Amino acid sequence: MIRPNYLIYLSLITIATLAWVLQAQNRGGWADRSRQAENRGLAEPFKGITTNGEAEEGLYEIRTTGVSTEPVRQAAIAFLRALSSEQRDRTTFPVDDPEWRKWMNQHFYVRQGVGFDEMDSNQREAAFGLMKASLSANGLKLSRDIMNLNRTLGELNNDDFEQYNEWLYWITVMGEPSKTEPWGWQIDGHHLIINYFVLGDQVVMSPVFVGSEPVIAESGKFEGTKILQVEQGKGLEFVQGLNSQQQLTAIIRSDKTRNNNLTEAFKDNVVLDYAGIPGSELNAEQKGDLIDLIGLYVSNMREGHAKVRMDEVEAHLERTHFAWIGDTSDDAVFYYRIHSPVILIEFDHQAPVGLRQYYPDRRPVRQHVHVVVRTPNGNDYGKDLLRQHYQKHKH
Repeated sequence: MIRPNYLIYLSLITIATLAWVLQAQNRGGWADRSRQAENRGLAEPFKGITTNGEAEEGLYEIRTTGVSTEPVRQAAIAFLRALSSEQRDRTTFPVDDPEWRKWMNQHFYVRQGVGFDEMDSNQREAAFGLMKASLSANGLKLSRDIMNLNRTLGELNNDDFEQYNEWLYWITVMGEPSKTEPWGWQIDGHHLIINYFVLGDQVVMSPVFVGSEPVIAESGKFEGTKILQVEQGKGLEFVQGLNSQQQLTAIIRSDKTRNNNLTEAFKDNVVLDYAGIPGSELNAEQKGDLIDLIGLYVSNMREGHAKVRMDEVEAHLERTHFAWIGDTSDDAVFYYRIHSPVILIEFDHQAPVGLRQYYPDRRPVRQHVHVVVRTPNGNDYGKDLLRQHYQKHKH
């Protein structure tokens, strides 16, 4: 006669086995979806974000900025040395490898490189050291907060830490960290992607994707963590500060019923014309406010390189357009875009995905935000600088 507790034991084994099988099938499905996304996204050669299908020339040049990248190089070397030879082999790629373009926000995407979840404490310290050397204090905090909020999402989904936790982020290094040759690094994971290209003392930090769901942790291990609240508030203040005629130009649609970001994963070659109000139609105070708004995003770089980047942005301020979708009330849900020849920023309140059980009507909410920052006209991933480098130095 089979004892009841033995039956319970068998049932538990059956349940565990079934769970393992389902997880394996799920991982297999993720790999298939990843390959399909990559095949579609990389079907055409990189051209960059443009207004008409052709990159505007003469916007970028190889030059000396006077801002050292040596701390970043040393931190990258320290990170690579902290890895095992096997980890290092799957973390490093040539500087012109398509791996740069293989990033995606969705949690199911199968990443390359070494993941924080497999790193020991010394390797994690070295990985964060690379990020600390490359980013400002605000940029590092934003990155860590996004990672932590990913655990909050796991908690809100019955502690599903296989899909959502703070260590599901991967780092790759392209090229060999060098004082003179081009190289760079990438972090890729759910709601956090940073591409960081280095050539001499020049840096191109784009594409960048930051966001979260939730945006504010109201419970759990990281309760109180919040991100992108200033960027949200300052964007709303800017559109509210426009006069009625300016708002007619800036607001391209007053209802916000869906996701509006246009340049997320595998959208490297989007043709996107300018929309909204140009800087040439703003008064001096409004121009200052627009510069400050852009600066919130650029300042995630280290201070010196952020200053170089803002000088580049301000040189094209008259041609910088601000466009808005949605309401302009204090509690509005909205999208805004800042677009110039040298920078593209998209801020978007998104429909719930991981939290859809809490929002039955599935409309965009403030608790799910996506932000994309790009360098239009061919210099995402530093590709225009890399092209010029290859013209001067045959490899």
